[in-house]
Amino acid sequence: MDLIENLKNALNNEEVDIVPAVSVTAAAVEETFPAAGVSWPEAHKDPEQMAKLGIALHEQAGLECARIPFDLTAEAEAFGCKVDLGDMDNTPTLKSNAPIDDPEDLEVPDDFVDQGRLPVILEAIEILKNEYPEVPVIVGMAGPFTLTGHLLGVEDLVKMLKTDSFIVEDAVDVALEAQIELVEAFNDSGVDVICVADPTSSPELLDPNDFNEFAQPALEDLASEMDVQSVLHICGNSKPILEGMLDSGFNGASVEEAVDMTEAQELRAQMGTDTVMVGNISTSQTLFSKPTDEVKAEVKAALEKGTNVLAPSCGIAPKSPLANLQAFVEARNEYYE
Repeated sequence: MDLIENLKNALNNEEVDIVPAVSVTAAAVEETFPAAGVSWPEAHKDPEQMAKLGIALHEQAGLECARIPFDLTAEAEAFGCKVDLGDMDNTPTLKSNAPIDDPEDLEVPDDFVDQGRLPVILEAIEILKNEYPEVPVIVGMAGPFTLTGHLLGVEDLVKMLKTDSFIVEDAVDVALEAQIELVEAFNDSGVDVICVADPTSSPELLDPNDFNEFAQPALEDLASEMDVQSVLHICGNSKPILEGMLDSGFNGASVEEAVDMTEAQELRAQMGTDTVMVGNISTSQTLFSKPTDEVKAEVKAALEKGTNVLAPSCGIAPKSPLANLQAFVEARNEYYE
């Protein structure tokens, strides 16, 4: 089976050989590190190690993709935010907002895609495409509203929606301008899929009306710049904004287990959209701590409900058992036997 063609067909809402089993969100499991010869934080900043870790779940669990990077802080770092890259037990975290005195001073740094770890991600894509040309490469990036929250502070951003919404609009425009530059670099890199993760747009943080006004237009503009397959992922219970997600111009909409896949497919049918559903095997519970038989049961239920691309519901916790990711793929195979 041609893994790239199969995933492309699935995201284009076309006939597939078998529903792809991938992770569009961050995918790094500590049990894979020894065989891959990698460690953290080195794999966040070294392109060779990033590529090796990105392909590890393909080689060790059968996942039908390579997925990099493993956090959502690289774009904020390129703006000058301070980032703690963590260690073997902690993923990167932001330690500061953008180095500006006033939100109205925010602007895209010169040569944005050459800043921070963005060149590392681009080089890792090149390594993966050269060494594993048959495996789809999925690259992740933050959504415009999420990046704006990283730059200004999420709490301050939410407050400004009520008091200075015009500043929020301008800041989101700056974030979008930077991300369009990054998307252009991704388009040229040969990557197969771009996944935009926009957790700050979740209804658990952002009122759905504000999503429609501030987040969705920027997502639509970003999607329109993509020359490759694309997926939008929003965390939490995204049911209140699912129609907007499906109408934002991405090939796929990735959701967590709070969204019932049957209901999502019914909404797709009502809308007549070609945007497909991606997901939604629980990462916080099933893949993280449940036995393999329960992993398999949840996978088969998701397939029965019609998920178009089988994937974890969100980023995979690094301490998730490798056996559960292996069971994730095995269950998809068993479903088609």
